[in-house]
Amino acid sequence: MNEKADYSLDFRGAITSLGLLKLRRVFREMKSNQTLEVIGLDADTRSDLFRLLPSVAYELIAVDEREDASIRVHLRKT
Repeated sequence: MNEKADYSLDFRGAITSLGLLKLRRVFREMKSNQTLEVIGLDADTRSDLFRLLPSVAYELIAVDEREDASIRVHLRKT
C-alpha cells in the first residue's frame, strides 16, 4: 500500500477501549474521501473496529497482517 493516510492511529501498547473512543472521535472529524490508517490492532480489536463504524461510512482499502501478529487497517471515509 503506497497511499499515505490523512490520519494515523497507533494502537500498540494502548488500552483498547480508549483507543476505540479516540478512533471514533477522529473518524467523526474526518471529511469525505480522507483516509485513516490504524496500526497495531489484534484480531478482537479489529472486529470491534468494524462493528463500531457503520459499513456504509467507509471503504476498506487494505488489511495487512504483520509478522508481530498485529494488524494494520487502512480505510477511506465515504
